[in-house]
Amino acid sequence: QVQLVESGGGLVQAGGSLRLSCAASGRTVSSYYMGWLRQAPGKNREFVAAIGWSVGSTLYADSVKGRVTISRDNAKNTVYLQMNSLKPEDTAVYYCAAGPVLTIWPNTYDYWGQGTQVTVSS
Repeated sequence: QVQLVESGGGLVQAGGSLRLSCAASGRTVSSYYMGWLRQAPGKNREFVAAIGWSVGSTLYADSVKGRVTISRDNAKNTVYLQMNSLKPEDTAVYYCAAGPVLTIWPNTYDYWGQGTQVTVSS
């Protein structure tokens, strides 16, 4: 079992930055790939970024590439999502998720946090 708790969301103006955090706990958390996904009102949940715990590999959605960086602190079992140059279309609830592979597909993730709201004003 893996528990995930997100934090760091909020209201920011377009062009601003936010850093989201995801604190993970559970006996086998180190064996999971960690991802950030988001869901805007009226839209499907979509992939943002993912990272492995031990390999250090990363994956980004084209819509955020160059503006977003995913990283991890293994000692703290925490994954971060640094978001820069935010746009109004980045407004969504951002979810942290854990899964067995590095993937863009939301259905592949096994565990999910409660989500944190990110609102970007124009």
